[in-house]
Amino acid sequence: MKIPGLVGGTGWVSTAEYYRLINEKSNQRLGDLRFAKLLLYSLNYGDIETLNRTGNREGVYRLVEEAALKLEKGGADGIVLCANTLHQFSDRLESIVTVPIIHIADAVGRVMKESGIKKCGLLGTKQTMEMDFYIKRLKQKGIEVIVPAEKDRNEIQRIISGELLKNEFKKESRVFLEEVMGKLVSRGARGIVLGCTEIPLLIKKWKPEIPLFNTLEIHAQAVVDFALEEYTPLKK
Repeated sequence: MKIPGLVGGTGWVSTAEYYRLINEKSNQRLGDLRFAKLLLYSLNYGDIETLNRTGNREGVYRLVEEAALKLEKGGADGIVLCANTLHQFSDRLESIVTVPIIHIADAVGRVMKESGIKKCGLLGTKQTMEMDFYIKRLKQKGIEVIVPAEKDRNEIQRIISGELLKNEFKKESRVFLEEVMGKLVSRGARGIVLGCTEIPLLIKKWKPEIPLFNTLEIHAQAVVDFALEEYTPLKK
């Protein structure tokens, strides 16, 4: 069994869900009292938020790099960034660490391709929705991605940083996100990617005919498959 190293704390709420899911899914495969072997480096999200306020992406990268290198030094066989947004640094990290990074968008893209989805809506942080690091990985799978309007993107960011990262889940925020998803469907989306690992904790289900892609659960499954040597991260 391989030992994944989790870069967590971004935020702690979804990291706790990663830990639970990885252990549950491992036990489903291994049985008895056998669970996952894991290393976890939990960042203080307050440090990231301080850097984000001044647009210091380099400072955020340095925190993530330090965490990844410490996990590798501690014996991790692969690195897991427990947030969609952190994957903006995945290409750069791949040139620093010697172990693979289990990329969340690659795992999501594989599942979507198997589902036959060719056009999807994407919800996430402003960075995930507005930068190309995530969208381009899905496009490589032949999946067209559409994002909400700017006003809606701003409100989604407020909900994530002002509520979800604090373990606050409000009905009015869920209703708002469902309205945004409805707009994306009206623009042709045939599936919705919940591209922030806190969002699936707020939205459990929606319209039966529109599949929701829970990136946290999909990523956790990829981590288990990697640990049990049934998943091979993509190589460039």
